[in-house]
Amino acid sequence: MAGFTLHDLAATIDARAASGGESSYTRKLLDRGPAQCAKKLGEEAVETVIATVGDDRDHLIAESADLLFHLLVVLKSRGVTLGEVEAALEKRTGMSGLEEKASRKSS
Repeated sequence: MAGFTLHDLAATIDARAASGGESSYTRKLLDRGPAQCAKKLGEEAVETVIATVGDDRDHLIAESADLLFHLLVVLKSRGVTLGEVEAALEKRTGMSGLEEKASRKSS
């Protein structure tokens, strides 16, 4: 899968969201609603944290892939695109992380 990107994954999620039926895990998650999608994202985030403090690189990679997938599903469940998230990140590139955090507190 050389060259596979988050945009490819988002497109796969879009396609599976548009499909019907019992054969799509993505469709089942979305059918359960944003709260259930968010719950699953939280579970994957915890599993990623646990893998991070462990000593198994392959486990961290696998859990990170799960986390990214479930983040994109959550975004889909709320009608937010990867492009919108990228645009928010792009706005932040002109300042340090500390400056960006400080600006959020005043907003």
